[in-house]
Amino acid sequence: MMFSKILAPIDLAEPGMTSRAVGYAEALANAFDADIRLVNVQSLTPIAGLDYTKEDFDEVIRRGLESELAAVASGLDRPPERISTALLFGPVDQNILAEAESWGSDVIVLCSHRPGVERFLIGSNASAIVKRATCPVLVLR
Repeated sequence: MMFSKILAPIDLAEPGMTSRAVGYAEALANAFDADIRLVNVQSLTPIAGLDYTKEDFDEVIRRGLESELAAVASGLDRPPERISTALLFGPVDQNILAEAESWGSDVIVLCSHRPGVERFLIGSNASAIVKRATCPVLVLR
């Protein structure tokens, strides 16, 4: 099996997990000469229009997140044209699955927290992605 497109969903609030997922994605990309797409999904949507927020609040938040995502991408040992990023808003699992499908991912590389009781009852994003993905999923603990 060859991988030409590796999707790596990352959580910018979890630098350790991000580093681990990006490291595995980078190793696979170098081994298979593949492209990498880093994806960050924010489960909370921007909140423009509320009386107590600045007019450009959403844009400031978006630019900050895009900058963080670009910083992670710039640390990869791949040619810049082989790396892309996507910042998405909404349900994490649905957005990752849609991005994997639309980009044509050959594999999804993601980290997952060790599940606790609450995750067994409500399910985790990693579990939902594994169950519904149309490509292989590499889940790192």
